[in-house]
Amino acid sequence: MNNKAMIIIGAGAAGLCAAITQARAGKDVTVLEQNSKVGKKILVSGNGKCNIDNRYIDNRRFHSQNPDFIDDVLNGYDFDTVEKFFTSLGLVLVEGKEGKIFPMSLQASSVVELLEYEAKRSGVKIICDCTVNSIDKNGGIFTVVTTQGSKICKQLLLANGSPAAPQLGGSDSGYAFATRLGHTLIPRHPSLVQLCSEETWVKACAGVKIAGIAQLYANGEYIIEKKGDLLFTNYGISGLAILDLSREVSTRLASFDYCELNLDLIPEYSKEKLTNLLLGRIENESTKPIALWLQGIINKKLIHIILEQSKSKVKVESDLNRKEINKIVHSIKNLKLSISDTKGFQGAEVSTGGIDTKEINPQNMESKIVPNLFFAGEILDVDGDRGGFNFHFAWVCGLRVGS
Repeated sequence: MNNKAMIIIGAGAAGLCAAITQARAGKDVTVLEQNSKVGKKILVSGNGKCNIDNRYIDNRRFHSQNPDFIDDVLNGYDFDTVEKFFTSLGLVLVEGKEGKIFPMSLQASSVVELLEYEAKRSGVKIICDCTVNSIDKNGGIFTVVTTQGSKICKQLLLANGSPAAPQLGGSDSGYAFATRLGHTLIPRHPSLVQLCSEETWVKACAGVKIAGIAQLYANGEYIIEKKGDLLFTNYGISGLAILDLSREVSTRLASFDYCELNLDLIPEYSKEKLTNLLLGRIENESTKPIALWLQGIINKKLIHIILEQSKSKVKVESDLNRKEINKIVHSIKNLKLSISDTKGFQGAEVSTGGIDTKEINPQNMESKIVPNLFFAGEILDVDGDRGGFNFHFAWVCGLRVGS
């Protein structure tokens, strides 16, 4: 038995990074991947451009029931540390908006192919189309039973990911293996995910995309707000602002809270400024229908619901006054949309919850319960904000395992 043998389950960001760092340190590393190729989630990230990291790493951009673990893991592993790793692969990085980091090629395939090349060059054995059926440990030896036979090792890394994006290979398998070995599972919920509504008006607005602000209320209590794109869909609402607050929606819905969004459709105008703008547009003798009059400032698909929620009875422009304008402005700045569900793990980029990090050593990602069992990436109870933060955590986990 090779005392330096390590098996890594999962050839995603965390698994590949760990494989490379372990192999460079002299380990005999085998990576088992259930998909036909490595890095499937990496390939689709950033619309194929791969938002690989974020320059402005802040612990507050990560979430867990054990935030101290995040502090310990990220300590000493900032963006510069990760950049050095990618430079060693031959990858040049560039910065976009909000500190988002991309490969200079703007191709996710560049990242995957360089990771795979370096892993193989360093001696890593990668086995694809290999599903793990069970894991046992006896006498310090792990036995991993797969669709391609049984394999043994002294050290085992679970980098299976989460149930998010099952179409890309996301599953619960890593959790099942970990809990059978004695670990605790924190409940999981979809995050960075689109939201569903049972209100019929959203279907009539499907395809409308605006830059706005979404405020989340749960049982009438203000929770959080996010600014960015709002995209109305047949099932509800999506867009960057929605993805950014979806974590809170998922956890609130899981507690059976009533969730409602207040949407500011014209955030660049204050209530007073927008009121004055509309008052200044009124022509006293005009018989122009209100719906047509409002097309001068807002997408026509939204006007019907704005007028409905404002409860304005005015039909033509000349009947408008300050009171009626105030009603309309309030509706534009506070359009209400009840949320019934999310698009689930199928639509989610990441998952909340996972293996309890209180059971993991943050210095090298080793289990405190099972010696020589390691964890990295999404399988843990850590999830990050949109913008490259989840990738950063994955890379850091891989580097720490290698240390």
